[in-house]
Formats: sequence, structure tokens, C-alpha cells
Amino acid sequence: MSLDLSPAHCLNCGDGQPHRETLGGAVRRCTCCGLGWTVPDPTVGPARYDLDYFTGGGYEDYFRSAPRRFEAGRRLRWLSTVVPPSVLVEAGCAGGYFLEAAQRAGFTVTGVEVSQVAAKFAVEQLRVPVRQGYFEQVAPTLQADVVCAFHVLEHVDDPRTFLHAARNVLTPGGWLALEVPNIASAAATRLGQQWPALQPAYHRWHFTPTSLTRLLATEGFEVVRQDTTVFRFYMPIGYRMRHARRLLPPDWINLRSPRLTHRRRGDLLRVIARKPRDVWSG
Repeated sequence: MSLDLSPAHCLNCGDGQPHRETLGGAVRRCTCCGLGWTVPDPTVGPARYDLDYFTGGGYEDYFRSAPRRFEAGRRLRWLSTVVPPSVLVEAGCAGGYFLEAAQRAGFTVTGVEVSQVAAKFAVEQLRVPVRQGYFEQVAPTLQADVVCAFHVLEHVDDPRTFLHAARNVLTPGGWLALEVPNIASAAATRLGQQWPALQPAYHRWHFTPTSLTRLLATEGFEVVRQDTTVFRFYMPIGYRMRHARRLLPPDWINLRSPRLTHRRRGDLLRVIARKPRDVWSG
């Protein structure tokens, strides 16, 4: 059952103050912690993660392997600065490119993916183990040292239920790696409804560094590392160079820096958190 997205109290912090409408009324945000949620459109059905989503809806063309492998390599290098090769589960693994990269780096991997078309691609084309279904339902059969979820938490029915499931999958001291759009980014503030990561047709939840940290703490995680990146971070170097005149000026304006990462102002929010060693699943 879907969660009520017109709540009297914030799902994250429980605050009962009036929620602030932003981005032309498409999103409501808690005035206390900053968590946002998409205002439901009664004329639109539930999101479908079929072939159209991966080839024009949520992605321009997800199945182009070169940019997806570059993106996966970037994420793996980030994760590997903290987490050694071990048993890894990726929730919402899509077509499996990150699993492929992690497996080659020595991780023992399993993916869970709700989309039949993406799960089939991962298994048949990339030869990585993927179970088709909802992570929250598959989680009780899994155990891992690392759970990764890149651009998943903003899609789920209830992020608390998802994080509780992830925590139960993890061994004591296990790692959780997340990436979500940052609605507190400079670009989101400047562009409003034109911000590319908004996607209200697919994104139910909208996180800020503060709201995500608070949610993770509530669900029993300790945040070890948090930062943000611009979209350009995941673009191959050749593409960045060819389109520098278009890409660089907005990022300079947004970050006030030529760097691709920033503590809080970038488009994408990355977090590595840990399940305490002395706390068991339950």
C-alpha cells in the first residue's frame, strides 16, 4: 500500500508545522528538516519502470553501455575509498552495470531490481546475478556486508521501510551507500521546476543533506561520509570537454568553484553510512 503523501506530520522528523509548497506547488517540504514529497496528481497512474522508462522516460537511453560503465566506475571508486571487497547487494540495480564493475573488483554481488526489462538485461547481457522484485520483499532472504542503492530511495513507497530492510540485510558493522538528487542544491533553487533531477512523475521523495542524515540516524545508521556532486561528475571526460562551454558556466555559478564535488551545493547527494557493530538486526 502506498504511503499517504498528504500527511499531518513529517514522515522524517514528526514535525506538525504547515508544510511549505515549492517548485510551483509540485513538491511539499517540511519546514523543520527539509524533507520533500511530490504532491500526488490524481489524474496520473503509478510510475511504470518498463522499457519506455529506460529509453526516454527516466533516462535518455540507459542501455548505452559506455556512459553507464563510466558512471559505475566512478561510483565504485568512491565506495572503495571506504569499503573493501566483500559481499555486496545492490537494491534497484537497474541493468546491472555497477554490479558488473563491483564483481570485477572482487566483490561478491547480488542485485535486486523491480523492472523486469532491466533485470533481464542484467542477467542475460551482463551475466550478473539479479533477482527481480521489490527490495523490501526480497531483503529477508539476503545478507551482506554492503548495501548500495543509487537513485532508488526517492522512488520507494516509504524510505523508512526501505532503510529498515537494508539494515536487516547488513551484518554488524556493515555499510550502506546511497545516492539521491539533492533538492537543496544550488541548481534546484535556481532552476525550480526545470531542474532535471526533479522528475515528479517518478520521484516521490526529495532529500536534503540534513533530512537524509536525520532519516538515517532514526533508522539506526551512523553517517561516515557525505558530500554532493554535479551531474557533470558522471559524464565521460571526452563529453565534458566537447560540451565545456555549455556545462561549465552553470556549475561555476552553482558551486562557486570549478570542482565537481561540493559539501552541500551539488545536484546529487552521496552518503556512506554504517550499521553499528554492537547492534543486531531486528
